[in-house]
Amino acid sequence: MQLKRLEIIGFKSFAKKSELLFTSPVTAVVGPNGSGKSNVVESIRFVLGEQSMKSLRGKLGADLIFKGSKTLPKQSRAGVTIVFDNTKRVFSMPTSAGGDATKLDFDEVSISREVYPDGVNRYLINGSEVRLKDVLELLASVNIGASGHHIISQGEADRILNASAKDRRAMIEDALGLKVYQYRIRESERKLGKTEENIKEAESARREILPHLTFLKKQVEKYEKAESMRQELRGLYTEYLKKEELYISDERQKIETEKAELLAKLDTIRASVEEQTEIVRERSASERALAETEEKARAIGALKDEVSRKLGRIEGMIELEEKRARRKEEMPTENRMIRSAEVDALLASVASAIDELSSKADIEEIRGIAVRIRTMIATFVDKKAQPETVTDAGNAAELLAMRETHAGLLGEVEKLVLEETALREKSDSLKVAIVEEKALERQADQVRFERILARKEVENALALTEAKEDSNKRLYDQLIEEIQEGEGFIGREILAYKEFSIPHADITESRQMQEDRKRAIERIKIKLEDIGAGGGDDIIKEYTEVKERSEFLAKEIDDLKQSLASLESLIRDLKEHLDAEFRQGLERINTQFENFFALMFGGGQASLAVVLPKKRVVDDEEITEMPEEEEFESGIAIHISLPHKKVKELTMLSGGERSLTSIALLFAISQVNPPPFLVLDETDAALDEANSRKYGDMLENLSKYSQLIVITHNRETMSRANVLYGVTVGADGASKLLSIKFDEAATIAK
Repeated sequence: MQLKRLEIIGFKSFAKKSELLFTSPVTAVVGPNGSGKSNVVESIRFVLGEQSMKSLRGKLGADLIFKGSKTLPKQSRAGVTIVFDNTKRVFSMPTSAGGDATKLDFDEVSISREVYPDGVNRYLINGSEVRLKDVLELLASVNIGASGHHIISQGEADRILNASAKDRRAMIEDALGLKVYQYRIRESERKLGKTEENIKEAESARREILPHLTFLKKQVEKYEKAESMRQELRGLYTEYLKKEELYISDERQKIETEKAELLAKLDTIRASVEEQTEIVRERSASERALAETEEKARAIGALKDEVSRKLGRIEGMIELEEKRARRKEEMPTENRMIRSAEVDALLASVASAIDELSSKADIEEIRGIAVRIRTMIATFVDKKAQPETVTDAGNAAELLAMRETHAGLLGEVEKLVLEETALREKSDSLKVAIVEEKALERQADQVRFERILARKEVENALALTEAKEDSNKRLYDQLIEEIQEGEGFIGREILAYKEFSIPHADITESRQMQEDRKRAIERIKIKLEDIGAGGGDDIIKEYTEVKERSEFLAKEIDDLKQSLASLESLIRDLKEHLDAEFRQGLERINTQFENFFALMFGGGQASLAVVLPKKRVVDDEEITEMPEEEEFESGIAIHISLPHKKVKELTMLSGGERSLTSIALLFAISQVNPPPFLVLDETDAALDEANSRKYGDMLENLSKYSQLIVITHNRETMSRANVLYGVTVGADGASKLLSIKFDEAATIAK
């Protein structure tokens, strides 16, 4: 894996986008004080997830954003992107399920971090927003840990020397890539604590339910004692309910049959009564018909008399007219003229009235027409009594009209006579029928009276049957109530009586036997209520649930204890592996540390050693055996021996000697488990010329294993770099980068 480039924009003094390309093993960054060299290092810390604002020389996230200058505005955010080569697919991400890590299938892996004025941070991997945890896990897959051992800033070169023995051990473990064991140990210890807590909770829960379980067990025993009575109750209920149901059903059928027969008989009697009543109605109808017929006969008789009177008058008029005619014949011709027009009018009116009379059936209408005819004739006669001078032809016409009227009146009289005769005959017939119907009516009244008495008897019998029906319904309601009540004692099993078969002969047994069964059932129910066994199913259900809960908790406690033992064993194994690998790594570090130390100081000895905590004293007695868990609270001590000096304590070293010692130790650690890159921020500031050359030799040797980014003022260190970046402050107050490749520069110089 190779670090390819670093992009900075808006971060601290870098207002505009600046890019550093890392194409060589050693890249040096130089520049005057205050130009922003250390900001390059801090940008690397920032993008790799550093959370300490103190390490980034700030208090808030807003302090990392370019504040602006006279010519440049302040930036709205600060962002840094670091790009790695991943052609060998060295980067991987752990899966959420905790299985094997997944390799990132990208040729380049870029990690970006942005910070905004409100302190909000965004993390991106290849442009996709992720969590800080994802960034740290990705970096851990390539041995870039959170301790920052791969970034040594100015003033922190001897941090490993000043650290406590315990912290020093943690730094070395991180450098050796053993943090995974620490993580797993801590995770296992966390699970161990959680398991112990779960065991306590489970045991507490089990202790809480045990008294209730004991109580329920006693209740179940009481319920079981009542089971024999409940079984007896089941048997009694089965026979009692079945026989009661059959008795009720049989009685209902009998009642329904009897009721149907009575209703049919009642309908027959009612029909007979209605028939006799109809006979009376028929006589009443005949009497009404007789009265109507006689009334019509009287009206027609009166009309006939009226028409007869008119007929007599016409006959007199005809006779008179005939006499006049004879006299006129003796008179001169001119005196025979009579008023023929008046005669014609009279005849026409009479003929019209006669025609109208023949079409009427109502007596009053006929009487009105007759009166009108009489009036017309009387008027004509009055005129004829006066002296008149009419022609003979007129008199003849008038005489002819009167004769026609006479003929019409004769026909009408004959018609009325026939109608009157028919009505009289009908009246006589109705009178005979009425006499006969009166005899039938007397018989019908007798029959009807007898039928009414019979109807009363049937209605009384029907009322008694309905009373039986009500009684049967009450028995059925009582049966339903008994079933519902019995269900509270034996549950749904009470319905098993429906499948129970009883011989037909047993159905007709006496009701006294049923009453005896009922009393036996009531006695058992009272006993069951006394012992409180009515809700036994609920008690058994609760007892079963509580018992299962207790057994589950017991099994869970056993499983948790097994898990506890497994976790304790795992922690021991992890600690053993950690200790073994740490000691092996420490041996390799010591070999390199001694070589680098001798190279830096021209001799001498240096080594790292594991130190155990001091023994504790309890009650004035010394503990000679340390608890197993305290063995790993041990730390690392540094032992040195300078050539030609009797200096063996770190506190006795000068500043330069401390710097050389820390450099030798850091380089030794890097040699054992090389990080992908190593950032050295002016770690050579305290070295003289001779030691600078030694420092440069070590850089060249170290660059074979890790990319080196060196912030320096030292010319010797610069000479060992392949690419040199210069940092300056422009007229706009922002940091700028200038790059020089020594190979290209040498070629140009030649």
